[in-house]
Amino acid sequence: MQMIIKFIGIIFSLIGVIMIYDARILTMKFFGFGDQNEGSLGMKMTGFILATIGGLMVVLNL
Repeated sequence: MQMIIKFIGIIFSLIGVIMIYDARILTMKFFGFGDQNEGSLGMKMTGFILATIGGLMVVLNL
């Protein structure tokens, strides 16, 4: 059971880091609104939260 939770935590962290790194590219690809700065900011914040949750899952074995 702990191995599954660690694996899910690693996946969350990976998705979060990808969202932070490629926020502007992902915003242009998935969303069609004009202001990309706000879209990329939201994407980076979501990625940070996912990466933090995933890291805590791996470290604390929740």
